[in-house]
Amino acid sequence: MRHLYLLLLPWFALFHFAAAAEQATERATAKEQPNIVLIISDDQAWTDYSFMGHAHIRTPNLDQLAAGSLTFTHGYVPSSLCCPSLATIITGLYPHQHGITSNDPPQRPGNLSKEQRAAEFEAGRSQMNRKLDAVATLPRILAAHGYLSLQTGKWWQGDFRHGGFTHGMTKGTRHGDDGLKIGRETMQPIFDFIQSATRQNRPFFVWYAPMMPHQPHTPPQRLLDKYLTVAPSPHVARYWAMIEWFDETVGTLLKYLSENHLRENTIVLFVADNGWITDPQTGNYAPKSKQSPYEGGIRTPVLIRWPGHIEPRRSEVPVCTIDLLPTLLSLLHLPQNSALPGVDLLSPAATRRDAIFGECFTHNAVDLNNPAASLRWRWVISGNWKLILPGPQNEPTGEPELYDLHMDSSEEHNVALQHPELVQTLTKKLNDWWPATL
Repeated sequence: MRHLYLLLLPWFALFHFAAAAEQATERATAKEQPNIVLIISDDQAWTDYSFMGHAHIRTPNLDQLAAGSLTFTHGYVPSSLCCPSLATIITGLYPHQHGITSNDPPQRPGNLSKEQRAAEFEAGRSQMNRKLDAVATLPRILAAHGYLSLQTGKWWQGDFRHGGFTHGMTKGTRHGDDGLKIGRETMQPIFDFIQSATRQNRPFFVWYAPMMPHQPHTPPQRLLDKYLTVAPSPHVARYWAMIEWFDETVGTLLKYLSENHLRENTIVLFVADNGWITDPQTGNYAPKSKQSPYEGGIRTPVLIRWPGHIEPRRSEVPVCTIDLLPTLLSLLHLPQNSALPGVDLLSPAATRRDAIFGECFTHNAVDLNNPAASLRWRWVISGNWKLILPGPQNEPTGEPELYDLHMDSSEEHNVALQHPELVQTLTKKLNDWWPATL
């Protein structure tokens, strides 16, 4: 036996060395992989940043992030509702593809008891949540390559694990339960997670989606006082102050990365989930903002920063949040998924694309298994032109709307009747993209 042991000893040593080398390689690879921080503003108009030219709102931390980023000033979300927009960001799919079109499940008419209605709501919500289990998400893709991921803030799809996150704050309720403490109350869960990932020598992904500047608009008095004298109403002042408060939290997060020597190896992305224009009289959102297909609802700046790897510059190329996932896959040198409709924003494909598309749905879904049943509008932007077509939830009263965004960025002059051939051409583009048949 001793002779056999001595004979096999070199093989045992070789096996041990190979295993140790493999583990060391994995650790080295993990250390070399960039971290990712995705910052998502909640209900903020594309105009409402100082780096986008607002006359009064101060966003010094986002300004600094934009100065060091590839900044797309004409970014878009395909849908101007929080829930489907966030699902698109994390999957790279349009709402009609991932199946989450609305904020809430259907509400059946009739004299149902409070208990029956609550039970139906929860069953519908559970069905919506499971839709993310059926598709690839960014956290699931990253987990296969050694990443740890943290969900914080806004999250509609039940427990954070439905999104594939390894860690998270939200356990199950609509909007995000404990996750909503992030930003407004604390940043510590993010710092604790990053410290843990760093100790494990693991790359990390942070989903920072605080419900800010989203209602309730309850900014610190010190910030509100700055805007009360310049805003058109106290309602607007509160919204503007919320934006600066959100900006302060972004600064806290970015400062933490810098102070812990993580800035250079962390990709930071920024986007808003949908737009918002405050009605100065009511404090609610104005018609051409949230839930609408207009620029005030769907447009957002898109920022991508990775020092030493991405050249800081501004671009007016129209882009969409379906592009974030393919772009990250490219930056991480991971295989692209041909089923994803977006493009790598660092490739020539971004400038060659001749149109971007979107779809807006009812707040409560009509049919969870048929996206077209809940459709209010489809829209397409090609060059300076934007066509909006009504869906089943707006017909037969709806009519095509055509706008020249270069001359009419506020979309006040529908010129569809003056350009019937252009309407026909853009309608074909929309139908080739998604015919939206019931």
